[in-house]
Amino acid sequence: QIPKDPTQRWLQELAALSQQLQQVHPNVLAKILKQRTVYQNEDIVVIDKPYGLPVHGGPGIKNCIADVLPILAKMLENMKADPLHLCHRLDKETTGVMVLARSKEAAEKIRLLFKTRQVEKIYWAVVLGDPDPVEGVVEIPIVEKEVKSHQSHYKMTLAPNYRLRPEDGKVMKIRKNRNAESAVTRYRQLARASACSLLELQPVTGVKHQIRVHLAYGLGCPILGDHKYSHWSKLAPQKLPELTLRRLKIEQSKARHLPLHLHAHRLCLPLGQPLDFVCKPPLLFQKTLRKLELDIPKD
Repeated sequence: QIPKDPTQRWLQELAALSQQLQQVHPNVLAKILKQRTVYQNEDIVVIDKPYGLPVHGGPGIKNCIADVLPILAKMLENMKADPLHLCHRLDKETTGVMVLARSKEAAEKIRLLFKTRQVEKIYWAVVLGDPDPVEGVVEIPIVEKEVKSHQSHYKMTLAPNYRLRPEDGKVMKIRKNRNAESAVTRYRQLARASACSLLELQPVTGVKHQIRVHLAYGLGCPILGDHKYSHWSKLAPQKLPELTLRRLKIEQSKARHLPLHLHAHRLCLPLGQPLDFVCKPPLLFQKTLRKLELDIPKD
């Protein structure tokens, strides 16, 4: 049943996003990934990862990228092929550039490039509010903590090495949390409108959920549709500004359907000569930008 009202139709599309790829046959999923191949050579295959598809399996996950790598390899190389290998990960809700390796050796080489921070990664995100300053670096360690509430859950959070002294407001160093990982994210604002911003992000490190945590807790600008990191103490749909709701033509009660607006836009891989891959944001992301009147920068 397709609703006539464009907003209702859009909400239905949003709600269906994650479920669709969980319900298809693994062969169909491999075919979808084949169609989304943006580059391949003898060492690597680069895909444009769709929304709502996890990289690894887990409880309640029927389909994931890792499981269909052998099928995808055969489809790309006409039946006879070794399975492809994962080189890095993207969150289930993140879209965009993802590199797979054709051999174990190539995968290890690429993983090392990621580990030694030689891969340049550029993300785009639609966030609530305006970062202050509009361009800068967030350098705050991140640690995983249990949130004690009526629904106890784990999430990543900041573990700063400094705090302000209450008596005089001076910055003082505090003892480093043993489990915290150092995390660095560069950011700059590309556009602003409708109480939101479009940001370009360059994670220098690769900590789990780093961009989401640095934006939400470090800059106070959570990613649009990030229901996990918009509140600290509870799991609840994100609260959106009036103007944003008006432009998106949705009510606050439907905000829970909004997907995470985080896209791996570009990746530069120094393999012999530097290889530069760009994936345009998915249609859904582009639609949101139009609704919010955020101008896509011309590359």
